[in-house]
Amino acid sequence: MTQQTNTSLPLVKHVIVMAKNNLKLLGGWFSPFALRVQIALNLKGLDYEVIEETLNPKSDLLLKSNPVLKKIPIFFHADKVICESAIIVEYIDEVWTNAPSILPQNAYDRANARFWVAYTDEKWFTALRSVLVAEDDEAKKPHIEQAEEILERMEEAFKKCSEGKAYFGGDSIGFIDIGFGSFLSWMRVIEEMSGTKLLDETKHSGLTQWAETFSADPAVKGLLPEVDNLVQFAKILKLKWAAEAAAK
Repeated sequence: MTQQTNTSLPLVKHVIVMAKNNLKLLGGWFSPFALRVQIALNLKGLDYEVIEETLNPKSDLLLKSNPVLKKIPIFFHADKVICESAIIVEYIDEVWTNAPSILPQNAYDRANARFWVAYTDEKWFTALRSVLVAEDDEAKKPHIEQAEEILERMEEAFKKCSEGKAYFGGDSIGFIDIGFGSFLSWMRVIEEMSGTKLLDETKHSGLTQWAETFSADPAVKGLLPEVDNLVQFAKILKLKWAAEAAAK
C-alpha cells in the first residue's frame, strides 16, 4: 500500500508498492507522528508514497514544505500541503468520508477524542522523552512515575470510551487509538532502556489487550517500528540531545 524511499538505516526493511494516486507523506520510520498518518491512510484504503526524511541534515523538501515548524510529518495531497500529525489525520477523515470514520460523529465525542490525543502529545510524549534523556536511575524516577500515572488515566479512558469493545473508538480504530497507539514501540524502547515495565497486564488489563489488538490490526500490522532498531536510534538521539544541551 505504501512506497518507501531513502530509508535512513539499512537494517530497516520496507515493502515497495507504487502509489496509484498523488498522495505523499514525508515522514520517518522512527516517527510516531508520521506513523499516525500512515495508519489513517491505511484505514481509508488509500495508496500513498512515503518519502523518508533522515533529519541529518533536514532536507530541502522538509524546510520548503514546513518552513514554520520544520518538522515531520508533512502530507502532500496533490498541490496541497498539510502539517502536524493530528491535523493531517483529521484532514484525511474529512476528505475521504468512506468507512471507517476516524473521529466520532457526535460533536461531544469528537471533542473528547481530541482531548485525549492532545493529552497524549503533551503528557505521554513528554514523559517518555524525559525518561530517555535522564542521565541516571535517580533522574529517571520522577518521569517513570509520571508515565505510570498517565497509563492509569489512559486505562480509565479506554474503559470509558471503548464501552467494552476492542478499541477506544469502539469496533474499529479511532482518533485516540491512532494518537496513543503510535507510541507503542517507543514505550517498549523506554522499558528496555530503563529496565522498568510500564504497561503491566495486572494494572492495565484493558490497555494490554488493546495494545495486542491494535498492533495486529491490518491497518497497523507491519508499520510499528522494530524495537531493536528504535533502541539503536534512541541511543544516537540521546547523545545528540546531550550535545545540544551542553552547547547551550
